[in-house]
Amino acid sequence: MELAIIAGLFGLLIGSFLNVCISRLPRDLAVSVPRSYCPRCGAPIAAYDNIPLISYLLLAGKCRHCRLPISPRYPLVEAATGGLFFAAVWLYGWNWAGLKLCLFSALLVGLMATDIEERILPDEFTKTGAVFGWMLAPVVLLPAALPALLAPSLSPAAWSFLDSLAASVVIPGGLWLLGWTYLKLRGREGLGFGDVKLMMMTGAFLGLQGNLLVLILGSVIGMVAGLGWILARRKDPSTYELPFGLFLGLAALGVAFAGV
Repeated sequence: MELAIIAGLFGLLIGSFLNVCISRLPRDLAVSVPRSYCPRCGAPIAAYDNIPLISYLLLAGKCRHCRLPISPRYPLVEAATGGLFFAAVWLYGWNWAGLKLCLFSALLVGLMATDIEERILPDEFTKTGAVFGWMLAPVVLLPAALPALLAPSLSPAAWSFLDSLAASVVIPGGLWLLGWTYLKLRGREGLGFGDVKLMMMTGAFLGLQGNLLVLILGSVIGMVAGLGWILARRKDPSTYELPFGLFLGLAALGVAFAGV
């Protein structure tokens, strides 16, 4: 329990950093400089006003300088990341498996929040995340999905790595082909390339079996939740752009924590 609590507190700090990334990466701004500032008035945020969750509560959700509201996205991202870190270490322990799930969770939180706000899935999350997924595949073994009979001499670590690579190519490739076909037939984009790169990242972390399940679950969630959102907001379903990355991210979290 103590280690899970420590992981949760560390997750709050990571969530605070993710908020910086979510605000700046879509605008091609550096995440290291300048220091955190109010997006409304531009005033620098002091360290004592930048404590995850606590500062938002003490400031009643308003900037100390201009008194304009601070987006609730900031505490939500911090709380979500902290909670997911706690759950990852609680379920898998303070080891490589727990670390991998924490890293995957942080990447997905950043991607989902950015997709909701900007309809963008930054390469800094997807491409970098895919590399980490490939690196961790031989360390935290994926469920065997490739036919080991083709090369029985390969070690489980080697098969896990190959499964991670294959999942980053096969399923995203099929998704890209589907989007390309839709573009040619309808004359407009129906699927962003960012979603394809997101599936590349989830494949690197989850393997073929897990990534296929993410695509199925994400599509179902998107169909149900997306249709409900469109109807509730009275949007035109033929033109309204849904954050499909959000639905894929939710499905990926579910698959990852279920250990499928």
